[in-house]
Amino acid sequence: MLSVLRIVAGALYFEHGLQKVFNIPPAARGPVPYHLFTLSPGFAGLIETICGFLILVGLFTRGAAFLASGEMAVAYFKVHILRSLFPINNMGDNVVLYCFLFLYFVFAGAGPWSLDALIGRPRARPPETPARHDDIPALRPRREHLEAS
Repeated sequence: MLSVLRIVAGALYFEHGLQKVFNIPPAARGPVPYHLFTLSPGFAGLIETICGFLILVGLFTRGAAFLASGEMAVAYFKVHILRSLFPINNMGDNVVLYCFLFLYFVFAGAGPWSLDALIGRPRARPPETPARHDDIPALRPRREHLEAS
């Protein structure tokens, strides 16, 4: 279930980033102009798009989740807490949930259905070379009679 949770959270987070950067899917309130060198939607959109995709496929999950968790913490304390202390009132409940969910992925990892697991899986050992006759004691030629003379 860890992998399923990571895939769903990554897809939703990736969608937030795509909407900020490319307006895909189109926002209900209309497109927000994207400026790269701003905190939001610029830098936040890049983090959400890149880290969301990495979390979705399970590649470099711990690092991407750490960055995404930090971004959500900054978003909460920079934007949402100014409206109200309570997440339900300041529209920051999804931000808090993402923050702690990604923090969980930092410690739990990506799960078995991930590129991290595929890359980290031990490779199959190559077939061993057939043994030479000299390596098998029963087949080793006896040289005792040569040394006795």
